[in-house]
Amino acid sequence: MTAQSPLGLRLLLSGVFVPVFAAATAYFAVWAADSGPGDSPGPGPLTAIAVVCGVLALVAMIDLAVVARRLRR
Repeated sequence: MTAQSPLGLRLLLSGVFVPVFAAATAYFAVWAADSGPGDSPGPGPLTAIAVVCGVLALVAMIDLAVVARRLRR
């Protein structure tokens, strides 16, 4: 017997978090670009947060594509 994940919930969560993480990526990238070397938090940590949010958005997009493919099957 194969395990099955709740595809509807995964579709909902991916659909919600793709725009959330994409917006967070843009927000932190703009904040990092506007911050100076003496600001706290500095541009380094803000860039790292933007990269992490971008990776999470990419993972959510991939999951969205996988779930859509499985639902079509």
